[in-house]
Amino acid sequence: MAYIQFLGAAGTVTGSKHLINTSSDAEGKNGFQVLVDCGMFQGQKEWRERNWQDTPVPAREIDAVVLTHAHLDHCGWIPRLVKEGFRGPIYATSATIDLCGIILPDSGHLQEEDAEFYNKYKKSKHDPALPLYTLEEAQECMQYFRAVQFGESKHLSGEISFRFVRAAHILGSSMAEVTLDAGGRSRRLLFTGDIGRVRDQNIAPGKVVHSGPTEGETADVLVMESTYGNRRHPTDDPRPQLAALIRQTVERGGSVVVPAFAVERTQKFLFMLKELMESGQIPRLPVFCDSPMAIKAVEIFLKHTEEYSGETRSLISQYGSPLNWPGFTFASTPADSKKINDSRFPCIIISSSGMVTGGRIQHHLAQRLPDPKNTVLFIGFQAPGTRGFTIKSGAPEVRIYGEIVPIRAQVAAFEQFSDHADPPELLQWLRTFTRKPEITYLVHGEPAASTQLREFMTKELGWKVQVAQWMEKVEVQ
Repeated sequence: MAYIQFLGAAGTVTGSKHLINTSSDAEGKNGFQVLVDCGMFQGQKEWRERNWQDTPVPAREIDAVVLTHAHLDHCGWIPRLVKEGFRGPIYATSATIDLCGIILPDSGHLQEEDAEFYNKYKKSKHDPALPLYTLEEAQECMQYFRAVQFGESKHLSGEISFRFVRAAHILGSSMAEVTLDAGGRSRRLLFTGDIGRVRDQNIAPGKVVHSGPTEGETADVLVMESTYGNRRHPTDDPRPQLAALIRQTVERGGSVVVPAFAVERTQKFLFMLKELMESGQIPRLPVFCDSPMAIKAVEIFLKHTEEYSGETRSLISQYGSPLNWPGFTFASTPADSKKINDSRFPCIIISSSGMVTGGRIQHHLAQRLPDPKNTVLFIGFQAPGTRGFTIKSGAPEVRIYGEIVPIRAQVAAFEQFSDHADPPELLQWLRTFTRKPEITYLVHGEPAASTQLREFMTKELGWKVQVAQWMEKVEVQ
């Protein structure tokens, strides 16, 4: 009997890996094996350590990967999969492939840098400290990517095919509709990846790409994310509060440091800052985007005009490319980054990684967290166990590069910037299904979030819903 096995993002919000095996053999040795997403575990140590474990299913035995989008918790383990022996095709949308072409090498580069730092200063328990994979290994894995257009049906074997539909989460993001023909029956499996937010620009402002996932879906089995399963996004417009926060920080002579995901979140925030400056709601202070990957991501966004929201089209039409905006500096090199730290005047610094798990943001926070004049502003989800979670939770100090850094700066967070649908938005989308699935498995959420969403769906929709468990196999009947 064909089955799905949850190899990641089950019991946690990272490391998405869902294996489909078409075998009628109970041990799954004779089936075609497809991995939907191949993400890196982030956050708590117990999860991060799983990045170093071999796949429960040998990589060389996996026939294909179907990738929903280009966030590290969905794509970041692909170079390691290839390193372990995978040689099949990796299917994704064109925009996702372009983004992976910068995200994965950047991930490898950061891991090499971290390993070098820990070896130099003897900060690791491992001797020597090693990267999970290198920049070169990440670049090499790109040869296996194959572009598939939205709506195009792609046959993987005689019994399994899929097509991508829009998830509206980030540029190029998709859901994977998988059709499984076995035993004289046809079954549709829908893997949501991450689900984008509603279409209302007032409560989800700054959306760079299409808002709202594709409606009118049909699925026998639904595998759905639950990141925000126990939280609701604020419904007020964040722009007035954001403007006030920036003005207050500038008035006391401080700077605003924003840890932001290089893909989508940085672009969204840049457009919003431009809008606030042009409308006179905040002063025209210097803005530094310190992320080589974010710079390349801007270039990719400008290439994929088919993904733009109406708001983005209007802004680009009016102001041109963000890379050419006066007062906005994009730091490409380490030397450019160091110059930002020399600045003693109020400014806005946007840098990755968004959860402060690595990258240049660590240097800026190490320098500016101890100063109460400054503000650290979070505009994205912070997974438990990350430095971002520690800072956001009100801790008095945080460890960065092995050193204890006191947290005296003001810490603020805006939840409106999230690109994950919350329970009311998810239910709004699920009600458009042409019929209810026979069963839904919730993944990609902390246990409390998945459990709460299960209760919402059971009560409000009357659906059969289970929370997926790590390594669990479920039959597709």
